[in-house]
Amino acid sequence: MANTSGKCYCNETIKFFYEASGKKINDNWETRDYVIVALGMMVCFIVIFSNLLVIGAILKNRRFHFPIYYLLGNLGLADLFAGVAYLHLMFHTGPWTIKLSKEQWYVRQGLIDTSLTASVLNLLAIAVERHQTIFKMQLHSKMSTRRVFIIMLFIWVVAIFMGLIPTMGWNCLCNLKNCSTMAPLYSRSYLVFWAVLNLVTFSLMVAVYTRIFVYVRHKSKQMSQHTSQIRHRETVLNLMKTVSMILGWDTDMRRTFKEILCYPCQQGKTDRGNSGMQFNTLEREVLSESNGGDDRSHKQNSHSH
Repeated sequence: MANTSGKCYCNETIKFFYEASGKKINDNWETRDYVIVALGMMVCFIVIFSNLLVIGAILKNRRFHFPIYYLLGNLGLADLFAGVAYLHLMFHTGPWTIKLSKEQWYVRQGLIDTSLTASVLNLLAIAVERHQTIFKMQLHSKMSTRRVFIIMLFIWVVAIFMGLIPTMGWNCLCNLKNCSTMAPLYSRSYLVFWAVLNLVTFSLMVAVYTRIFVYVRHKSKQMSQHTSQIRHRETVLNLMKTVSMILGWDTDMRRTFKEILCYPCQQGKTDRGNSGMQFNTLEREVLSESNGGDDRSHKQNSHSH
């Protein structure tokens, strides 16, 4: 990745690379900079708070100690990390950018790349887990806790590695013509590689979810041939509830959120009558249809006798 003259610009400032790539960098604060930073910080605090709430709910409620919730918690951790990364960016953007060293600039961008990669990989892992459980007609995956944590560790290793690649040499310090306008110290080829990799991962996730929805729709039509109109509507509704589990928002999750947010007013109270998790899974629907069929057959035999 060296240029034709063999010269590298390792000792140049951030301003040098921004000007070389044609990206405008302000020396003084403008109204636009204040607005961007203020709005950005507001969004970051919302993201950080909401994901802390998700992680807290999963740690607090023992009913969420299953593979899907561990993966959702890891997604919450990745999004929390993204919120922190963008908050760090807000304090190192605009006119502040010109004061950064190259190492500080790489840290700023690397945090963002790592968090986004971790989020996309977590989304794919959740999609695969839901695919496995729904096609096997299970509420929760039989995957061991150890295996889940190995997957989570793998996600973070890959994400961190992706964030460190530019500092390892895949940059444009020795080839100014290859500098990206979007990220002036990054090589355009690296940004293309990073974007394509994440796009492929996201596309695989969409493909997995599409297959799940097609399967559920097929099952609903198949069941409708053996049920009444009212029963068919119930079947479709239950299948849709099963698919909604992909997002991980069941009744207990919302209840736990309320308990965390209203903790001061909840002290001394016990939560009774809500011990069970009421999920209408495909397996339960199939069993109910099977039992219903057996009951109808039994009644017909009784009438015939």
